[in-house]
Amino acid sequence: MSLFWHEEDDKYEFQLPDTIVDLSFNIDCKKIGLDHAYDLSVALSSALPWLMDEEDAGVHLIHGASSGNGWVRPEESGDEDFIYLSHRARMQLRVPRERIADTQILTGQVLDVGGYRVSVGKSQIKPLTTMGTLFARYIQVEQDETEDLFLERVVNEMRSYDISVKKVLCGIDHEFRLPEGKVKTISLMVADLDPKDAFTLQHKGLGAGRKMGFGLFIPHKGIKPVGDMSEKSHFSGT
Repeated sequence: MSLFWHEEDDKYEFQLPDTIVDLSFNIDCKKIGLDHAYDLSVALSSALPWLMDEEDAGVHLIHGASSGNGWVRPEESGDEDFIYLSHRARMQLRVPRERIADTQILTGQVLDVGGYRVSVGKSQIKPLTTMGTLFARYIQVEQDETEDLFLERVVNEMRSYDISVKKVLCGIDHEFRLPEGKVKTISLMVADLDPKDAFTLQHKGLGAGRKMGFGLFIPHKGIKPVGDMSEKSHFSGT
């Protein structure tokens, strides 16, 4: 597990833009494929023909009630290749505000997600957050990329967005089956962001595959639940 750490006290007031939001849909689905990243992307792009061409749009993967705060694979169950969903499960898309109405046409539709029927209900608009700690369950790793090289790359990508990078922690790796082959991802936590940088990171994301749930950040309560980083991580920085 790798960590980038830099201390700095530089906070300022920030007005959260409403230019991009998450749309959270109620769904009726008892279970879904554990590895449904590609299937969900295909189902949604069929229902929303504009989705793949909308640069700022993203698709969150669907998770069960127990997701381990994103640091373990949600409800992985031995040899089973699906996860059970409760009535609280949601399907979320990150879309520009001008696409809200276009996305809400999903309500009332039944999606075929890799052979599993997902009935889509009403949606709720969820603004992005100004919380200083964000995490992404899945950031795509490049072929033959070590964890240290991965960390260096994502820090440089964040800096290219003028994000002041202070603390970054790599988490658990996962593997997804896509038509072009297997893809590895790593979960990532970014802490001590100022509000503007928190918005930017949610807006921009990191890496490829945001239509398949990769690179999208959501709020996290803090680093402590991950464990004692002084024992589990090494430090790097400038």
